[in-house]
Amino acid sequence: MRPDSRGRRAGGRPGAAPAGARSQRYRQLINPFEPVRLFSDDQVESMHTAALGILERQGMRVLSPRGRAALAAAGARVDEASQMVRMDRGMVEAALATVPAEVPLLARNPERSCHVGGRHVVFAPVAGPPSVSDQASGKHTGSLADYRDFVRASQAFDVIHVLGQMVEPQDSPIHERHLDTSFAQLTLGDKVPYFYCRGDGQLADCFNMLALAHGIDADTLAGAPRCYTICNTNSPLQLDLPMTDGIIAFARHGQLVIVTPFTLAGAMAPITIPGALTLAHAEALFGITLTQIIRAGTPVMYGSFTSNVDMKSGSPAFGTPEYAKAAFGAGQLARRIRVPWRCSSATAANAPDAQSAYESQMSLWGALLGGCHFVLHAAGWLEGGLTASHEKFILDVEMLQMFAELFQPVPTAGDEIGIEAVAEVGPGGHFFAAAHTMQRYRDAFYTPLVSDWRNFGAWAEAGAHTATERAGVVWRETLAAFQPPPMEPAVLEQLSAYVERRRSEGGAPPVS
Repeated sequence: MRPDSRGRRAGGRPGAAPAGARSQRYRQLINPFEPVRLFSDDQVESMHTAALGILERQGMRVLSPRGRAALAAAGARVDEASQMVRMDRGMVEAALATVPAEVPLLARNPERSCHVGGRHVVFAPVAGPPSVSDQASGKHTGSLADYRDFVRASQAFDVIHVLGQMVEPQDSPIHERHLDTSFAQLTLGDKVPYFYCRGDGQLADCFNMLALAHGIDADTLAGAPRCYTICNTNSPLQLDLPMTDGIIAFARHGQLVIVTPFTLAGAMAPITIPGALTLAHAEALFGITLTQIIRAGTPVMYGSFTSNVDMKSGSPAFGTPEYAKAAFGAGQLARRIRVPWRCSSATAANAPDAQSAYESQMSLWGALLGGCHFVLHAAGWLEGGLTASHEKFILDVEMLQMFAELFQPVPTAGDEIGIEAVAEVGPGGHFFAAAHTMQRYRDAFYTPLVSDWRNFGAWAEAGAHTATERAGVVWRETLAAFQPPPMEPAVLEQLSAYVERRRSEGGAPPVS
C-alpha cells in the first residue's frame, strides 16, 4: 500500500475515494482565519520605533567587507574599525517600500509552483540537522542516502510545498556537498529547492544547476524566484560573512531570501517577549534593507524564530506558550512593515513522542493563527533541530494535512444543511443509509494517514501499534513506492555532466 497525495493508502477502506481525488487542495493552501493580535497597534508601533532606534544608535556588526561597502555606498554610516554599520529610519523605510508584498515561487513542474504572501501558506520540511533517527536503527550521523530519502518523502506529500536541506549529509565532502544536495533536489523532486549560502562559488554552481533544470538562461533565472534560502543573523546584532554575502548573491539573482534572526529570550535577546521581538525586528529590518539596496524589488521574507530558554539548564525550549506568543507578535510586526512572514514548527523533544507532537502543534498554532505565510521545519524536526526523524516527519505530515483540511471552506449552499435527510430519517432513526449520506460519505471527512480510529479490541488484535510505530510503516511504504518526477533525458544528462565536471575541478570550498 502506498500513500497518495491526500494521505490515503491505496487499497484502503471499502468505498474510499480514488487516489488523488483531493490532492490539489493541499498544493495551494489559503488561510481563511484572521490573524491573532497579541499587541495593540500602539504597542506594535512602539516596538517598531524602538527597533529603528537600535539601528540608528547601535547598528549591527557586519563581518563582510562587501556588505559594508554596499551599505556605505547606500548611505549607511560604517565604522571600519569596529565593523559596525548604522542606518537611519529613512533608509529603512525607503527599502521597505520596494519589497514585494506577494511573490510566486516557480517550480520545475508548474503544478508545484506556490505563492508567498497574501493569505497563502507554504510548508517546508526540516532544515539542517546533522543527525537522523528512526525507531528501527536509532540515531546516526546524517548521510547523503538519508538526504535523498528526505527529498523523496518531501516530494511524495502534496502538503509539503517546497524542498529543503532536510539533513546535513556528512559523508559528502564539504566542497562537493552543494553539488550532491542540489542534484538530489533537482532530480528526485520537481518542487522549489533550497540552497545554502556557503560562498559565491557554491551558489554559482547551485544557480547554474537550477537554470539547467528549468532550461533557462541566467537572465531568465533572475526574472523570477525559483529557489529560496535562509539567512540567519547572529543575534545579538551581528551579520556574518556567509550570510551577508548570501543575501547579496540571492538578491542579485532575484531569488527569495528569508532573513531570520534566531533570538532566545534570556540568552541572545532580552528575557521579555517585547524585548526579544524588538531586537529580532531590528535585525530583520537590517537584513531586509540590505536586500533592497542590492536590488530593489528582491523577493524577501521577514523571518522570525523567537523562543525562550530553560532558565534551569540554559537549553532552548520550543513549542512553549512563549513561543506561540512571540509568533503572534512577530506576525504583527511583519504586517506593520508589509513584508511576507516566515515562522517555524519546532520542538525540544528528543523522541517522536507525545511531547514532540504537542510542542509542534503549539508552534503551528502560533504560526498559522498568527498569519504566517511560510512555515519552515514543518515536518521532521526533533531534538531542538539537531535531528531529522523519519517517524516525526510522517506524524508532522498528518498534522499539516489536518491543518490543511481546517483551512478548507465549509459549503452551506443547496442541500448541505440536510433538511431532506432529517425528514427521510425521522425520529429515532440513523443517517448511515440516508441518501444524503450515501452521496457524500466517500469524501465527507478527512481520512487519516497515521491515526487509528478502531476500537480497542480491533486495535489490539492488529498488534496494538502506537502512532509512532505506524508512522514508521508509512515512511517505509512511501519510500518503497516512490517514483521520481519526469525529467527530460537531455536535461538529466546536462545536470549529471555539470556535477561531474565541477567535481573533477575540485568543487567549491565553503566560506565561513
